[in-house]
Amino acid sequence: MTQSRQKNPIGLDKMKISQSNTDGLQEKIPSSAWKTLAILSLIATMVMYAETMLVPAIPDLIKDFHISYGMSSWILTTYLIAGAIMTPITGKLSDIYGRKKILLIVMGIYALGVSLGGFVTDIYQMLAIRIIQGIGMSMFPIAFGIIRELFPRSKLAIGQGIITSMFAAGAVIGLVAGGHLIQNFGWHATFFSIIPIVLSLLVIIMRFIHVDDSHLQLNGINVSKNKIDVQGAITLAISISAFLMALTMVENNDSSNLVTIPGVVTIGIVYMVLFIMIERRSSAPLVNLKILANKIILPANIMVMIVGLSMFMVFQTIPVLIRSPTPLGFGENPLMTTNVQLPFAIVLLIFGPTSGFIISKLGSIKPIIAGSIISAIGFTNLYLNHSTELLVSVNLAVLSTGLSLTNVGAMNVIMLSTPKTDVGASLGMSTLIRIVGASVGPAIAAMYMQTNKTSLPGISGTFPTSDSYNLIFLTATIISCASVMLSLVLYKQLKKSKILD
Repeated sequence: MTQSRQKNPIGLDKMKISQSNTDGLQEKIPSSAWKTLAILSLIATMVMYAETMLVPAIPDLIKDFHISYGMSSWILTTYLIAGAIMTPITGKLSDIYGRKKILLIVMGIYALGVSLGGFVTDIYQMLAIRIIQGIGMSMFPIAFGIIRELFPRSKLAIGQGIITSMFAAGAVIGLVAGGHLIQNFGWHATFFSIIPIVLSLLVIIMRFIHVDDSHLQLNGINVSKNKIDVQGAITLAISISAFLMALTMVENNDSSNLVTIPGVVTIGIVYMVLFIMIERRSSAPLVNLKILANKIILPANIMVMIVGLSMFMVFQTIPVLIRSPTPLGFGENPLMTTNVQLPFAIVLLIFGPTSGFIISKLGSIKPIIAGSIISAIGFTNLYLNHSTELLVSVNLAVLSTGLSLTNVGAMNVIMLSTPKTDVGASLGMSTLIRIVGASVGPAIAAMYMQTNKTSLPGISGTFPTSDSYNLIFLTATIISCASVMLSLVLYKQLKKSKILD
């Protein structure tokens, strides 16, 4: 008996996983886990509330700061790049020093960022503040790591789905509140409204969240694991920024600089190669290439990236479409911008927890495939039908249904495929990949809007043409179709593994 176990450790692991899944179906979620989940969900609500409140103001920021559509994309992109770089770092730190301690530090940084946001007077101050806020965004792999610690394996999708739904709840509140605040008090008020919320949550976390980090501290005994990959973070930041800067230069037709567009692209490629070399040699890599190369985790991460790209492409595009003067847009105010995007957020709110329960019953892969197909249908319809506010709202609702199913399913696959000791770093890496996609989304949308614009008689300024929106939605449709193909690849890998689904 002992010999058979030694000869077939993989088969034994599968038996244990299968048994844990059976036991998990009978386990109940402790009340303490629900309390912690409620607090973490409030954090998700606050962050998305803060982010979406500013979305209706993008046209106002373009006007107030006298910037191009291309430059305006950096208001979202700078925030996202900072989050992308810090997310795996904080995930690693939470594995070493404890999730609650790092969560409190990151929340404190975020509180500073939102507190200063209402006082900015130009685009450069805004970008600096957005970097600070982006660092705060890295709290989410910590939150998902805490959920993995407290929830039974078979119930992870429920906890994750609820947190995801509270992102949507924050988006609903943010869009409604943001539209009214911007309309009546200006965009500065959106930042001031967040200050009491973030300070209250800091106190709540300190008092009510309790996490057993004893097993995580054991990882800290290994000195090599205590290293933070600063070189990797710097090279990745330079590489991403270079590629996005090249997009901005294309948007502005800026080929007269000393550093040409091909030169910037070359810098991006060189630093990406350096990043890969550093990660392969690092004892504590920012991105664990071995985990990333896993045949199950890799396609799931790419789909997560596509979800981020799609969402932030929408956030950059829709406010401009709604508020641009007719016939180039709908000529509406911030409140109408809110109303048009509200179905997108409401459906996310409904399908967040629903998708979690669906996945806990059906497994991950069926909802992932369905979600990818629905997302592709949503973007296809947006490409073909975006001539009225109603059509845009309906198609956004369809799109959000697919994105929610895909995101929750893919993240569930990643969590269940990652060894427990590496969950913080793995989730940090997955969040990094999603944020990288999200940072690219606004840049792509802004590139099309900046390069396809015109002026109208009697109205100052230039505005995107209909061709720009067609190109944005067509590009998103093609990317969504790629996600469908990836979901089928993931299905084959899960079928071979006979472990997760």
